[in-house]
Amino acid sequence: MENRDSAFQRLFGSLENTRRFFAPGRVNVIGEHTDYNGGHVFPCALNIGTYATVRKRPDLKVQMYSVNFPDRNLIEFDLEHLYFRDEDDWGNYPKGVVAQFQQAGYTLDSGLEIVFEGNIPNGAGLSSSASIELATAVLVNQLFSFNLEMLELVKMAQKAENEFVGVHCGIMDQFSIGFGKQDHAVLLDCKTFAYSYSPIKLDGLTLMIANTNKQRGLADSKYNERRQECERALQALQQAYNVQNLCDLTLDEFRQCEDMIPDKTDRKRARHAISENERTLHAHHALVNGDIGRFGQLMNESHQSLRDDYEVTGPELDALVEAAWEYGALGARMTGAGFGGCTVNVVESSRQEEFIRNVSRKYREQTGLEPYFYAVAIADGAHEL
Repeated sequence: MENRDSAFQRLFGSLENTRRFFAPGRVNVIGEHTDYNGGHVFPCALNIGTYATVRKRPDLKVQMYSVNFPDRNLIEFDLEHLYFRDEDDWGNYPKGVVAQFQQAGYTLDSGLEIVFEGNIPNGAGLSSSASIELATAVLVNQLFSFNLEMLELVKMAQKAENEFVGVHCGIMDQFSIGFGKQDHAVLLDCKTFAYSYSPIKLDGLTLMIANTNKQRGLADSKYNERRQECERALQALQQAYNVQNLCDLTLDEFRQCEDMIPDKTDRKRARHAISENERTLHAHHALVNGDIGRFGQLMNESHQSLRDDYEVTGPELDALVEAAWEYGALGARMTGAGFGGCTVNVVESSRQEEFIRNVSRKYREQTGLEPYFYAVAIADGAHEL
């Protein structure tokens, strides 16, 4: 594959006056399906992501190219005529971010030449769309000296995906990519945007993403269904408690009033959201105290709750996680929406190859699918290189 700098030279003649930016991918280590229930999430930025080589141009045109899609032509648009086009495909994400700057009253007084290159595995659920959005937001902010704070860029990126692209996502992806910190996870309160960092000291350990290679066909419809079930549970509990979100309740409070939820399924969904929020806070404390064993145990409990109470795992994710438990992972759980996608695992670095070999074999025997593994490190958020 051609790299971004050689592609830039081929397309635009030289690398003179170019600048380079990077925005990471992300993984949520614990805190799943808590965001829309007013709880906490616990993501970290990764050392894989989206790179951009960029230069201003004298007119008001923007020309973009991705080395990841060599069969697609240069995407071109005029800053004075910015709108969504199906045929622009991936280009609508950066285009949407540029549109957000303009809507917020910031004028780009020149066009841009940009070549993107990403090394986030396709379909791994590590948030390549939010990564390209933040890379674009940071490069526009820097090149035009708008001096916006990172939180503003994060909100613009989320708005671009919600309103320009039309994907209803929460703020976690963009936030963790913007605010990532090397060797730390970000504890984010999705209700207030208050956040803090927790050190992840992986001495002798590796953070491993494992891809089930199962297409997530059910994820969207089941996601909407789970949200409705949580909303019904909340309405039932509001008869006794003055709360705006399920995660405003502690697990002890929930246990005292869970019988107020008439539907057993809705009750299970609420139990997951509230217990997962508490697990996420406990995970933060475990890491602050350097207790990686307790952290791994909480990851395992998270998966069990997602499997039994929230019912979003499915046979492939369960098989991959259970094989990881069997072959020595300190902690393993599904991450993301569910029904396919990835797991996140903490494994001993010295046993990494043995772990991959054994888990692959067991998973293959049970599902007939071949998993992919990615050893990742925890990196800083979006920035200029």
